[in-house]
Amino acid sequence: MKIHFTKMHGLGNDFILIDCRVQACPSGTKNLRDISRQFCDRRFGIGADQILLLDNSSKADFQMRILNADGSEVEMCGNGIRCLAQYIWDRRLSEKDVLEIETLAGIMKPERSGDLVKVDMGEPIFEPEKIPVTIHDDLNIHLATSNPPIPPLEKGGKGGFEGGGIIDYPLQIADREFNITCISMGNPHAVIVVDDVSGFPVTYYGPMIETHAIFPRKTNVEFIQVLNRAEIKMRVWERGSGETMACGTGAAAAAVASALKGLTEKTVTVHLLGGDLLIEQAVNKHIYMTGPAVEVFEGSVDIS
Repeated sequence: MKIHFTKMHGLGNDFILIDCRVQACPSGTKNLRDISRQFCDRRFGIGADQILLLDNSSKADFQMRILNADGSEVEMCGNGIRCLAQYIWDRRLSEKDVLEIETLAGIMKPERSGDLVKVDMGEPIFEPEKIPVTIHDDLNIHLATSNPPIPPLEKGGKGGFEGGGIIDYPLQIADREFNITCISMGNPHAVIVVDDVSGFPVTYYGPMIETHAIFPRKTNVEFIQVLNRAEIKMRVWERGSGETMACGTGAAAAAVASALKGLTEKTVTVHLLGGDLLIEQAVNKHIYMTGPAVEVFEGSVDIS
């Protein structure tokens, strides 16, 4: 059985896009996990951070499923949805300038923005149970003793900062205590401010934070350095993929966190290892991400 694919990337965050509308795709959890691990392997496979599956949708224009390099399925990928949209436009699968894409995180809306792709990422989610983050009695103690104090979280996640949230929560990891700010952009993120992100040991602390017990579905981890009110520098440890050159939902979460903490304005440029993303927080509380999407090559691989 041959699978045809298109290799794409957004700022070096690279993907194997498989169009399931025009060919039979592997199905079933085990098959998808095996295929993802095989294809994403950079020595024995094609090589990628994630696999994107494009399919028809009964709710939107198209559907996108996302598989990590370790075979796990995730809710949303900012760089991935830009690549998916560019693939659709390049092949004239739709003439719409604003697409509706069904994901596990809901309907996302990428739109043309010159040579770039702009995506309405929706509203950030702060409620711990929705991110999800499992922190119990000591959370309200932390909120009350913060400077300035943050209102305690009410049952159901209401109240607190910007509708309830975890801001600068102290988390002990190995020999170091981190202040984490937790946000969901359709998938979970823990944002941490550091003094020098370029020299920070991301690959050491990243996996320990990703798999910490307070994150029941694991988490993406963003280490950020605030350069000024309009720019931040970021490295990311992605859940299920390790350190990648860019993460769109992570950049959005980092921008939201830095603005919540009063470190930046609500529109910032996020400098990643693979390039820059513009993140804007609109009046309607939606987060907009603008960046490139590039096709690298097409190919086919025999999986029989």
